[in-house]
Amino acid sequence: MTERSVEATGETVGEAKWKALRDLERLAPGIDKASVRFQVVSEGERGLLGVGYTPARVIATAEAVAAPSAPSRPRPDESEAEAHMRQLVERVVGAMGLDARVDARETDAEVLVTCTGDDLGLLIGKHGQTIDALQYVASAALYRSGAGKHVIVDAAGYRERRRVTLESIAVGGAERASLGERVVLEPMTAGERRVVHERLKDYPGVQTSSEGTEPYRYVVVLPA
Repeated sequence: MTERSVEATGETVGEAKWKALRDLERLAPGIDKASVRFQVVSEGERGLLGVGYTPARVIATAEAVAAPSAPSRPRPDESEAEAHMRQLVERVVGAMGLDARVDARETDAEVLVTCTGDDLGLLIGKHGQTIDALQYVASAALYRSGAGKHVIVDAAGYRERRRVTLESIAVGGAERASLGERVVLEPMTAGERRVVHERLKDYPGVQTSSEGTEPYRYVVVLPA
């Protein structure tokens, strides 16, 4: 093992530590987050009357781990698409240094890849950005193989929690739109926009449309 160090700044020590940890993870995938050592170089200082500031500065150090082992062989009764997607996600999970079990299940319409384990927040990422990116890569890989099916990658029940949140956002937007307001929701992935459209398709007095360009495409809720 070899040590890796990065230096980062932020408005607070906490923000600087978060940035440093993120940079370390990019530099040395698979680091043990619990073993990261932080040295606070400067705690930062806000300017007079809140104008201007000296950023907090930290140095983060961790040991880089060896490359992950190869993914396991196909499991009994596992389809070709299931094995392909499970092994792809296993490689990513292993490279991130996470301890998780990966399972894949193929249906007529899609392949669902589920990751279970402790502390999978790194795999999910901020606002689901990491797991969404992994899902996009997996879908592209399966499409290139000729399977032509959508891939859903889930971890620790994130997709269901996100679905509940999206439906709540959708209903809130519909309530405002029913009063005559044009409501623009936050940018979402194609799958997330589909959840919103589906939730509101029978909602009285409103209609929905998708606008904008990827990756900032969003749903607009309008009075019907």
